[in-house]
Amino acid sequence: MAANRCLSIPKLAEAQMDPTPFETTQTAIAGRGWGWLMAYGILCVLGGLAALLWPFPATLSVTLLVGTFLIVIGAAALIAAFGARGHETRLYSILFGVVSLVLGVMLWIGPVTGAISLTMLLAIWLGARGIMELFWGLRMRRNRGLMIVLGLINIALTILIVASIPVTGLTLPGVLLGISLLMGGVTAIASAWTHRSVV
Repeated sequence: MAANRCLSIPKLAEAQMDPTPFETTQTAIAGRGWGWLMAYGILCVLGGLAALLWPFPATLSVTLLVGTFLIVIGAAALIAAFGARGHETRLYSILFGVVSLVLGVMLWIGPVTGAISLTMLLAIWLGARGIMELFWGLRMRRNRGLMIVLGLINIALTILIVASIPVTGLTLPGVLLGISLLMGGVTAIASAWTHRSVV
């Protein structure tokens, strides 16, 4: 009798390890659509490589895209401002909308100058970040050296960008776009491959 009980325990464990119909269905659903994800990843990789190979056209595309975004945001802010009469933020919305529209139109009229301006803003951001990292790194007790090194790297990048303008202004946004698309594409391809193995 005891031997029969001992033999039934492994069989019970195997039965519990077998996937239920619900788990099988959920796994199949999770694995669907991997082809679309793979195609998206491949397109992102191709777009990223194209941006890295031809950074100047990619930079102009980024500049025009930012200009379009500012125009749309500015128009929406003006519509909201004139539609919501008596609101306390109406004047702010009008000013924000006008400034956004003007900047967007300027980027469309002069994309090369706009690209250099975007690069200068990036340099200012990197420099401010580097200074803050140095400041906090000197005050930290843990990971002090890592924070200081990171601050020095960002400050060095700022100096490099400013010193090599206008060359960096005409290529850096496109290079950053290429790196972003490339990394996103590789991540999507890896995710699609994982989903494919689930099916």
